[in-house]
Amino acid sequence: MSTSTPPGACSPSSACCIGVDLVVAALPQSVLFCCDHNAVRSPMAEGMMKKFYGDRVFVQSAGVKSELEIDGFSISVCEEIGVPLHQHKVRSFDEMQEWGDDLSSYDLIVALSPASQRRVLELTRYHHLEVEYWPVLDPTGLGTQRTEKLGAYRLARDQIRDRMIARFGPPLPDEESWDA
Repeated sequence: MSTSTPPGACSPSSACCIGVDLVVAALPQSVLFCCDHNAVRSPMAEGMMKKFYGDRVFVQSAGVKSELEIDGFSISVCEEIGVPLHQHKVRSFDEMQEWGDDLSSYDLIVALSPASQRRVLELTRYHHLEVEYWPVLDPTGLGTQRTEKLGAYRLARDQIRDRMIARFGPPLPDEESWDA
């Protein structure tokens, strides 16, 4: 049995079901993606969100920890779809707070790993924020050959992309193309 939300009962940044048709949510003004190290999944999500929705949304990413650099396999599989990650700077929640970046300023925080979900819920327990958990495969320990590893990273990338499009709708055209 499905339930429906009465029209007008949704927040501007949430997806609502009206009858059986899914209405894609309006884009939030700001999104923070997070994972364990801000080296694989959350940079992929940040890069894709920027590519798909442009500057219509302020997007950042962070990790529970930040002791790693951006993962080369993440860079490679995102380059395949035109998403540049090579300039990504890894950062943690603690570094965000040290630099004055307040988690309560984000409309939506998307956790891509169980550890990041726990940390976000801990950090935001006194704030009224929308937090979503998108379970995404951690590809870092999968495969022994380069082709196997790339396959695992592509799977994680595609999980993020599919969830993002389901949540926010298809990628938007570049604003410059509107002038043509």
